[in-house]
Amino acid sequence: MFLAPFHASANGLVTISAEQGSRFAKEIAGDFNPIHNPDAKRFVVPGDLLFSLVLDRYGLNRRMAFSFTGMVGAGVALRFPETDAPAFAVEDTSGKGYLNVEREGAVSREPGLVEGFTRAYVAFSGQTFPGVLVPLMREHGVMINPERPLVIYEGMSFDLKHLDFVAPQLELVDASLAVSGKRGDVSLRFGIRADGAQVGTGAKKLVLSGLREFDEDDMDALVDQYAGWKVAYQGGL
Repeated sequence: MFLAPFHASANGLVTISAEQGSRFAKEIAGDFNPIHNPDAKRFVVPGDLLFSLVLDRYGLNRRMAFSFTGMVGAGVALRFPETDAPAFAVEDTSGKGYLNVEREGAVSREPGLVEGFTRAYVAFSGQTFPGVLVPLMREHGVMINPERPLVIYEGMSFDLKHLDFVAPQLELVDASLAVSGKRGDVSLRFGIRADGAQVGTGAKKLVLSGLREFDEDDMDALVDQYAGWKVAYQGGL
């Protein structure tokens, strides 16, 4: 199981250390958001890791929706319920919820399909910054705070035509940004292709916080810094 190095399971609970979450973000998702650094003041477990663990445990349904209701810190004990219900939540031992999941339609637990879809989505999701978000922010004349670049993963959903495919690829179809004061709501729509045909569609939602007036020099510096983090990390592997 390719997720084994990125979490620990004991007594029916799942925990993710800062080091495990950071490695997943950087090595699997290609995501170098500083909130996933193990020494971050407020480390946050990557949402894509929680998404991946759900698919690994419950399989891939034709239609699924994921809504994040809280940010998971390092070492939080999570309960993934034993259930066949069409909707469930991932919670900690005190009952605080972090992820709501809805599912319907046929399901596959075939390891190759589940891992292939998981890796394809996570790779697509992790490339949102700078390739997608920077042009959107430039278009609307706003940008995140370069001193504290906060991009929050709000949710995603997908609808598959069938589950008989291999090696899926995700392609961005449309991206939009709605600005309200210092908050920005980002909507991404993507297509899912395999074997030369479209096998599904999906959407992802993000929230940008602390927006300010767009400054090309500041944005260039942030993009360069982000690229530098990636090069430095990969050089140390």
